[in-house]
Formats: sequence, structure tokens, C-alpha cells
Amino acid sequence: MIRYFGLRVLQAVAVLWATFTVSFAVLFLLPSDPVSIAVDSASTGTTVDAAAVAELQARYGLDQPVWVQYWNSLSHAVRGDFGYSIATGQSVTEAIGNALPSTLALAFAALVLAVIFGTSVAFLATYTGVRWLRNLLFSLPPLGVAVPTFWVGLILLQLFSFRLKAFPAFGDQGVAALVLPAVTLALPTGAVIAQVLAASLQTTWRQPFVEAARAKGASRWQIQTRHALRLSSIPAFTIAGVLVGNLLAGSVVVETVFSRAGVGRLTQTSVMAQDIPVVQGIVVLSSLVYVLVNLAVDLLYPLIDPRIVDGGRSRRAAEGRADLEEKVHV
Repeated sequence: MIRYFGLRVLQAVAVLWATFTVSFAVLFLLPSDPVSIAVDSASTGTTVDAAAVAELQARYGLDQPVWVQYWNSLSHAVRGDFGYSIATGQSVTEAIGNALPSTLALAFAALVLAVIFGTSVAFLATYTGVRWLRNLLFSLPPLGVAVPTFWVGLILLQLFSFRLKAFPAFGDQGVAALVLPAVTLALPTGAVIAQVLAASLQTTWRQPFVEAARAKGASRWQIQTRHALRLSSIPAFTIAGVLVGNLLAGSVVVETVFSRAGVGRLTQTSVMAQDIPVVQGIVVLSSLVYVLVNLAVDLLYPLIDPRIVDGGRSRRAAEGRADLEEKVHV
């Protein structure tokens, strides 16, 4: 058990380091100079002083050799210091900290709605004996995955904000302002969970133990709730952890549509300004959240199925996760 936990922690640290290194390399290889972009956007048609640009580059360490920049950035990032925004001069930690609560509330609400929606659809689709209802429920997940997020957000805005006046159209003040963005973000995530869980439930229902349970007099409801759902939940549990990263990425679109001041909006403005410290801080933060959630999922596997701590089971779980990630990206 200790070896299982230790390997998962080491994998999490390796993922964080790889994410930081790749993001640093990509941002360093960008053809334009972020300081020049920031100075040009702040100027009002006057000539930019080359000495001032050089001074700013020296202040942010951009005139140093690449390996020195990498080591300084990595050593400061380990201490939670990502420097200062080139565009605004604000501390990156403070900028992300101000935007984070709104995005965390949105992502958490969306994840809860997605789990409820996905589990309900998969459960009813495999439980009901009504053919037309089963076919209808099985058709919902592909539809939810295929529909663009921004289109869903615009439809919800038109219907529930502009016509029915039920929820605020813009802003992030209060619970009411959270409903429409959370539903928009939860729809594709819940659809993926429903697809994975429904497929797993169908496979479980073909297992020999189901026939044995029926022979002992167990009802369809008892088999579904006591046996099938628990055994089928590991793939859905895995994919829910993987999709947490997608929720943070999807917040860029949703926060833009609903004008919410979160990490998504901060990412959009920072990318447009090539604000390297802020972009790198957001990338590392997203990776950290993804790693922590998936580490928690890995550590909870033995509670669902104690056999997973066995080495062979762990490999099969990892292979299943890779297969699920590939399906999601496809």
C-alpha cells in the first residue's frame, strides 16, 4: 500500500515538473518580445525608447541566457513565486488569487451537476425496460459531447436571461449568476461521464455474477444498485478526475460568454498580451489542480476495489485511464 501511494506521489511531482518545463519552452520560443508588446500597447503613438525596453527586459530577467531564466523561474515557482505581470506589474500570485475563487466556484458547481446528470442518464438508460426511453437516453450523451459549449451558453442566455428574466445574463455576483455558466460547462462533462458509465454498466450486466444474483432471487433494482453500479463506477470515477482539467480549460469560453472575472478571462487577456509570467502561473496552477484531483482519485481506488493495490490491477487501471483519455481527446 505504501509503495502504491509513493509511486502515485512521485508521478504527480514528475507531471508538475514536465508541465512547467514544456510551458517554459513553448513561451520562450514565441517569436515576439512580450516587453515590446506591453510597451506598445501602453504607448499612445509616441516613439518607444529602446533604453526603456532594455531596462524592462533586464528587470524581468529576459536578457539572461535561457538556462538562467529557466533555473530562476523553476526555483521561484517551487516557492510559489511566479514573478510579476509584464502587462500590469501586478504580482502573478495576487492576480491569480483574485480570479481563482470565481473559477473554483464555477468548476465545482459544474462538476457536481455533471456527475448528477451523467450518473442519472447512465443509470436510467441501463435500468429501464422501456425501449424508446432507453434509446432516447442513450442518444443524449453523444449529443451533449457534440454541441459546442459557447452555443449552449448563448442559447441559455437568450432563453433564461433575456426572455424569461430568470437568471442574470452577466457578472459573477451571487448564486443566481452561477447557474447558467455551471449548466453550460457541465453539459459536455456530464455527457462524457454518462457515456463511460453506461458502457461500463452494460458490460457489467453481461457478467456471470448477474445471472447468479438473479438465480438467488435478487431484483433488477437490487442488482443495479448493490452490485453493478459500484463495479462500473471505477471508469466513470477515473474519467471524472481527468475531466477536471477540461473544466478549467472550458472556463475560458464560459467566462468570456457570461463576462465572469475568473481565471479563464485572465488567461484570455494574458495570452493576447503574451504576458509570460501570468500564462506560466496559470498553466502550472491548472496542472497542479489536475494532478491533485487525479492523485486523490488514485488514492481512493482501493476504497472502491481493494484489489487495485495489486501491481497487475494497477497497470490495468493505468491502461484503462490512457484509453479513456484518448477517447475523450478524440
